[in-house]
Amino acid sequence: MKLTEHHRAYWRINLLLTLLLLLIWFGVTFVAGYFANELNGVQFLGFPLGFYIFAQGALIAYLIIIGVYVMVMNRLDRRYRVKQRH
Repeated sequence: MKLTEHHRAYWRINLLLTLLLLLIWFGVTFVAGYFANELNGVQFLGFPLGFYIFAQGALIAYLIIIGVYVMVMNRLDRRYRVKQRH
């Protein structure tokens, strides 16, 4: 099957979205982890900020990443008229 420019545009946007969300995931997971000692110097609701980010904040960020991906891909599918095959 030969890809048209329509297909290429769809996949280009899909890959850019995936790359952007993976960079955010990397930042939340590894960059924040790298600075955990510095973050622990700040108190938030009686807990060190580093602990709070990894106990609650990272999980919330992951859910937001998933939600953004679903919303953007649904819009992209409608825009490019992509239908699921059964």
